[in-house]
Amino acid sequence: MSQGVLVTAGASGIGREIARAFAAAGARVFVVDLDADGLAVLADEIPGLRTAVCDLSRRADVERMVPQAVEALGGLDVLVNNAGIAGPTAPVEEYDPDAWDEVVQVNLTGTFNTTRLAIPHLKKSSAGVIIIMSSMAGRFGYPNRSAYCATKWGLIGLTKTLAQELGAFGIRANAILPGCVAGPRIEKVFEGRASLSGRSVEEEISDALSNQSLQRLVDPRDVAALAVYLASDAAKSISGQMLPIDNDTQQAS
Repeated sequence: MSQGVLVTAGASGIGREIARAFAAAGARVFVVDLDADGLAVLADEIPGLRTAVCDLSRRADVERMVPQAVEALGGLDVLVNNAGIAGPTAPVEEYDPDAWDEVVQVNLTGTFNTTRLAIPHLKKSSAGVIIIMSSMAGRFGYPNRSAYCATKWGLIGLTKTLAQELGAFGIRANAILPGCVAGPRIEKVFEGRASLSGRSVEEEISDALSNQSLQRLVDPRDVAALAVYLASDAAKSISGQMLPIDNDTQQAS
């Protein structure tokens, strides 16, 4: 029987490619996002795709969505926690506390609520899988990205804990740590950095890529392929791991 897969924030970017990749692999896929128009476009593209608008920062929305997804899929085998926001680019002393709360609510608390509600259903799967989208910001510190970094480090702790708690039920949990992934989101990040540094966006991109062995942006389809692999039987012995996909980023500790 094909896998039942729930993907959060799947209307664009990495999430969209993950939904496409799982569907191409024969999975039954349910995608949630705030972007109703993006979901409609994706549903037109992928036959059988089920979608729902959901604000992961709102617990009540998540509590409605997870049972809806499980019912639509006929069970749940794979949860891909992809939802996350970047927040503003600013030093800690100038960081808007409301913006901090928003980033934490979406990136960390939203993932927690989705996962805790999905676990009882994953326990019914013969091979449950949780994939959490962290970031290279969960491995390194980045100036002026405090909320984003803090939440992405927090997601690694959550992943480790889930792997230890759920291994007895045959559920695997792993985190993917993308580097600079091509798309509109990273473009906005570079624009934010440029506005603080006084340098051009092109200079910021060049600086970001200079510490990579492969000096190019990561293809979101490669991140999707890694997610599909981690959910497959080929990865049945992989759990509790942090898997960078970052063109070999190096940064001084």
